[in-house]
Amino acid sequence: QVQLVESGGGLVQAGASLRLSCAASAHTFSDYTMGWFRQAPREEREFVAAVSPSGSSTYYADSVKGRFTSPRDNAKNMVYLAMKTVKVDDTANYYCAADPPPSPAFSTAPMNYCRYAYWGQGTQVTVSS
Repeated sequence: QVQLVESGGGLVQAGASLRLSCAASAHTFSDYTMGWFRQAPREEREFVAAVSPSGSSTYYADSVKGRFTSPRDNAKNMVYLAMKTVKVDDTANYYCAADPPPSPAFSTAPMNYCRYAYWGQGTQVTVSS
């Protein structure tokens, strides 16, 4: 069982920067593909970003490409979502998710929420205009 705990959410103004953190309890964290998803009220869950086990590859939704990055620190069992130039449309509850091994190659649908077996409780990000 893997526990994921997100932190770093809050209320920010449009154009600001914010960094979300996700702490994972996995013993072999460096073997996990990690993903970020978000869900706004009355909306479907939406893929945001994914990072390969080594951190060398990332994949982003078009809506955040160029503004968000997702580095990871395998030595600390941490993955981050660095958000720049946030927009009101980025307002949502943000979830960290883990895809345990054995798993498909990172390039195989990293945006598919079905490949992620473990989820955190989420952290709320609210962007004001």
